Amino acid sequence: MPQLPDTGYRPTADELASIDAWFAEYDAAAARRDIERMADLAVFPLNLVSDDPAGDGASAQWDRDRFVRTMTKVMGDVGDGIAFESVRTPVFLGPAMVVVFSDSTMTAGGTTQQLRYADILIKRDGRWAFQTMLQGGWGDNLR
Repeated sequence: MPQLPDTGYRPTADELASIDAWFAEYDAAAARRDIERMADLAVFPLNLVSDDPAGDGASAQWDRDRFVRTMTKVMGDVGDGIAFESVRTPVFLGPAMVVVFSDSTMTAGGTTQQLRYADILIKRDGRWAFQTMLQGGWGDNLR
C-alpha cells in the first residue's frame, strides 16, 4: 500500500471559531426558514450523499434552484415549531477543508428525533461554504 501524506492538520483557535460562526449563521437562517440565505452559504453544484428506505445508496448534485425548491418543501413554515440542538465535531483536512460531524436533536410537534450527519465545508475567498451533505434518509429526494 502506498504511503499516504500526513493529513493531521491542526486547526487554530480562530479556525475552529470560524466554523462555529459559520454554523451559527447557517442555523439562524434555517430557524428563520430563510432558504435563500442558506443557499448563499453554499457552493453549487452541491454534492449530496444518502440512502433510501430500501437501503440503497444515492447521490446527486443540486444546483441552487433545486436546493431552494427542495429545502423550502422539506423545512416548511417558520411557525411549524421545529427546533434543533446540535453538537458538532469538525475534522480539518487542511486549512480550507473541514468535515463536520453533527449529532442533532430535532423536536417538532412534541416529537423528538436523533439525527447524525456530516457536512463538508470548503473555504473560498477567505469564507467557509457548504459543499457536501452526507445524511441518511434523503435518497428519494436525490433521484
